[in-house]
Amino acid sequence: MYKENYRGKKVSVIGAGVSGKALALLACKLGAAVFVSDLKKVPEDTVKEFDDAGILWEEEGNSERVLDADEIVLSSGIRHEIPILDQARTLGIPVTGELDFVYPFLSGKIIAVTGSNGKTTTASMTGFFLEKAGVSVITGGNIGNPAANAAFSETDCVVLEVSSFQLNVVRKFKCNVAVVTNLAPDHIDWHGSYRNYVLAKANAVKSLVPGGHAICQERDMQELAVPKEMGIPLSWDRSADARQGIFMDRGKNSAFIFTGEGEAPVKLFDFDSVKLLGSHNLENTAMALASIYLLGQKLPCPSVISAYEPPRHRCAPAGSVRGVTFVDDSKGTNVAATVAAMGSLEGNKIMILGGQGKGEDYAPLAEAVIRYAKCAVLLGEEKEKIALALEAAGFRTFTKAGTMAEAVEAAYGKAVAGDTVLLSPACTSWDMYPNYGARGDHFCEIVKRIIERES
Repeated sequence: MYKENYRGKKVSVIGAGVSGKALALLACKLGAAVFVSDLKKVPEDTVKEFDDAGILWEEEGNSERVLDADEIVLSSGIRHEIPILDQARTLGIPVTGELDFVYPFLSGKIIAVTGSNGKTTTASMTGFFLEKAGVSVITGGNIGNPAANAAFSETDCVVLEVSSFQLNVVRKFKCNVAVVTNLAPDHIDWHGSYRNYVLAKANAVKSLVPGGHAICQERDMQELAVPKEMGIPLSWDRSADARQGIFMDRGKNSAFIFTGEGEAPVKLFDFDSVKLLGSHNLENTAMALASIYLLGQKLPCPSVISAYEPPRHRCAPAGSVRGVTFVDDSKGTNVAATVAAMGSLEGNKIMILGGQGKGEDYAPLAEAVIRYAKCAVLLGEEKEKIALALEAAGFRTFTKAGTMAEAVEAAYGKAVAGDTVLLSPACTSWDMYPNYGARGDHFCEIVKRIIERES
């Protein structure tokens, strides 16, 4: 019935990127006349798909043609405050976010995964484990497969990685399990304040169906305003009065979930079965498995857990030579992600930091460098700001580089057997690369050349 609401209607989509294209094609499939508007150039392959589908489009600006619509749909990352949307609201044209537009056409239980760091790993892991259990599942959202691609698929489960941008405008979207991996300052330039950023993340919890579950860090329960009966907090130190949650038991080297007073804890997994680097990935694994358990699905065996391979550029080994290990954490695009990576990897580290900033304070980064690293190499637009923060903290064992090749060679030159060269920049890549993936790939190429040369 909801599908019929769009037949013959006019829908404008703001944004022609990956999610915008998928939204436009979905609206077209629903029978709507679709117009797409983007501030940038529309890629040639997207133009062809639009033309083949009869979708009209414009680029390099939002004209008033957008307003000739019964509804305007926002792709991921589009601000609600842009001028054309102010005009739309004045005219009474409904403005709908990506998740709200797609939600009526999804089937099965929905797991929504968000957080400042680790959400892609946790979402992909959840989908992988469900698939191995024989569950019909689609994994999508900001993980590279837009949510709109899951529309009209008959599935038992949909696992969606959702961003603060998408959650910022959510009103109708519902999920059965909301996972918030952690909270730390991120995208402050977009949201305007950390408080606004947290409120957006908290919308994942507000979107839970009655009887749903919110999995999060115990320390984040209050900020996310999680109702106690829905909360499944994760902790490494279980309090005596805790009735439900995930307990990371160092003594038993295992993770457990307990879901009610008087109920025996259920083991989720042994730490040794996880092949990913870092304690933060143990938390990601625990949250993924808890999601599956809470939906009544069978937990995977250790061999399946061990078989999971993480998305690239997330604390991934890039190679080793002469006792020096190289780790690619190019996805570490904010201070919290880099601090987590440093703290979760053992041994001495030589850090490669810098890129394009997000307006963050680098003081916490400097404190972590002092604690976990022997030296650092700085590059990109933010290298001077990071250098100032390190000097202010009393850390002067750093050098500056102009290129990634210079940075990796300098880091390797400072390393001895047993050390780790860690690329975890605490910044975006956009000053030097189109995305963090291209940055990580270049790092790995340079490492490969060093290994070939030294071997």
